[in-house]
Amino acid sequence: MRIIKVPVEDGVLTGYLRDTQEFEKERLRPAVVICPGGSYAECSGREGEPYALRFLTMGYQAFVLDYSVAPVRFPAALLELARAVALVREKADQWQIDPEQIFVCGSSAGGHLAGSLGVHWDKKFVQEGSGRSGEKIRPDGLILCYPVITAGEYAHEGSVKNLLGERREDRELLDLISLEKQAGSQVPPTFLWHTAGDRTVGAENSLLFAMALKRAGVAVELHLFSGGRHAMALGDEDTALDPEGEYADPGVAEWTRLAGLWVKRLRKNGGQAGISRA
Repeated sequence: MRIIKVPVEDGVLTGYLRDTQEFEKERLRPAVVICPGGSYAECSGREGEPYALRFLTMGYQAFVLDYSVAPVRFPAALLELARAVALVREKADQWQIDPEQIFVCGSSAGGHLAGSLGVHWDKKFVQEGSGRSGEKIRPDGLILCYPVITAGEYAHEGSVKNLLGERREDRELLDLISLEKQAGSQVPPTFLWHTAGDRTVGAENSLLFAMALKRAGVAVELHLFSGGRHAMALGDEDTALDPEGEYADPGVAEWTRLAGLWVKRLRKNGGQAGISRA
């Protein structure tokens, strides 16, 4: 494994790249750009490198974006993510990546960031702000883990406050960051998971986005787990916060396997998928 670090404006993109074996010289791998959570106040270590190492074992080239957080405001982090995706696509040959298989994965507020690129990649303010065309910054799929989605009834107020600051009373801006209101046919295929008992970012966030994507005809898969709480990360002992494993649940821990199967189906079926619940 090689580890590289590349500045992306005020953020940092860390790449975890598989070593190329002799028999793999012509093989192109899918890539995933990971956005950790942290309420737009920090980037959680539990939702960064552990994810990258897990995806690495699944055959991906993996990248973690440490993006700008409060007091830096919207859309700074979004523009950094757009540039990061463009960079991975531009370096695809060098890093042995399939440029048409670049996914963005995010947890909690990082899920909002990943989803924001999914809904806004075709917008003028993102393309001009990042200095990249839509075809360069568009993700080929979204993997959203207990994501913050809405600034409405089920909002995570801390994330909204950190993202917008004094502008959080601006109704037009609140609608812009409410991803369920921005969902349309431009959104790439999306994999979502949440826990029913999440009391920090309610599962309604994922449900709202899944319903909006379904109405728009976007391929979407949703898993709603009965066990677990917010910020489960990998859902196993690797990211549990205590010896008793409060953040570990055998059902939730299946999400990386399920996401991997979803990607394989997308590659086989040309981006078609349905909604499933587990």
